[in-house]
Amino acid sequence: MSWQQRIQQALEERQRSATYRQRQANMGGGGRYLQLNDQHYLNFSGNDYLGLGQHDDVIAAWQQGAMRYGVGSGGSGHVTGFCHAHDELEQKLAEWLGYPRALLFISGYAANQAVLAALMQADDRILADKLSHASLLEAATHSPAQLRRFRHNQPQALATLLEKTCIGQQLAITEGVFSMDGDSAPLAELHRLTQQAGAWLMVDDAHGIGVRGEQGRGSCWQQGVHPEVLVVTFGKAFGVSGAAVLCDEPLAEYLLQFARHLIYSTSMPPAQACALQAALRCIQQGDALRERLQNNIQHFRAGVAGLPLALTVSDTAIQPLLVGDNQRALDLAQRLRERGLWISAIRPPTVPPGGARLRITLTAVHQSEDIDRLLEVLHGICH
Repeated sequence: MSWQQRIQQALEERQRSATYRQRQANMGGGGRYLQLNDQHYLNFSGNDYLGLGQHDDVIAAWQQGAMRYGVGSGGSGHVTGFCHAHDELEQKLAEWLGYPRALLFISGYAANQAVLAALMQADDRILADKLSHASLLEAATHSPAQLRRFRHNQPQALATLLEKTCIGQQLAITEGVFSMDGDSAPLAELHRLTQQAGAWLMVDDAHGIGVRGEQGRGSCWQQGVHPEVLVVTFGKAFGVSGAAVLCDEPLAEYLLQFARHLIYSTSMPPAQACALQAALRCIQQGDALRERLQNNIQHFRAGVAGLPLALTVSDTAIQPLLVGDNQRALDLAQRLRERGLWISAIRPPTVPPGGARLRITLTAVHQSEDIDRLLEVLHGICH
């Protein structure tokens, strides 16, 4: 089979299974509204949970940072790309989350890949929640360590794996809030089990940081857990992009020496680090935003009762409606768009086969009437 035939066959299979992905260029889709050509949609697909991507202070901080530092970083952080703005942000993140060190990465994907690639060796074992993010599972698959997956949010399943003999070290990995289901990991119990077994716990709290816990410190803080490795990302509640790994001093120094994604990537622009410092201040002072988000979540969940589609168990901004069939999920998403609502149909391989869904995300900037409109349309098209 030629290259062209292989590529064409793969594309045709995606189309036949209604899993073909397409991008659509919009005029800005991070806020309450998304504009595509001349059409405005109420946006229920974004991850900017607190609306900070459109916040005046965050925008101004980026602009001021660009005036001071320019628009790029100029290189890897190990060469010329690490400046005062990065250093200050790392220190503030570490202090806020109660860790000795924080290291900035260009994305959450890169952070997860970097940690697992640098840490794991052939005699080690990775124990991953079955629904962990693709960046974690892919990195685990590509590492020399053995990968074993445990049943989603089932501590006893993890305990069974931890009891099996391992010559090297064991690392359990999970998300704080799961991106496709919106449910939360039982972090306290998972951490108790890993500590008991002499293993480490790594938590990716991309969807919990900023919106859960005191001052938005996230899922781990909320559950009184201090995992050995905490990954937080800035493309959700922070409203920007990038990520940080929180850890102790020796691990931070180890990653600076051996994390190839950190060493060989151009660092984030200093102006971005300035914007992230402003976003962090907004999060720390954001109790009113978090309360508004929780009110919107409760409003939606109360109003969605009676739909023929199952709603996952979630008290987070992620509120998926399970559809099952890929084509039906696409059809429902299209009908929603025809009524001015932008909601994405999520299909395999992002979710398990038969798990197609409408992934609805709520934010603090949604108004009560926005949610009423969403509920009205859903009840109209799903019955």
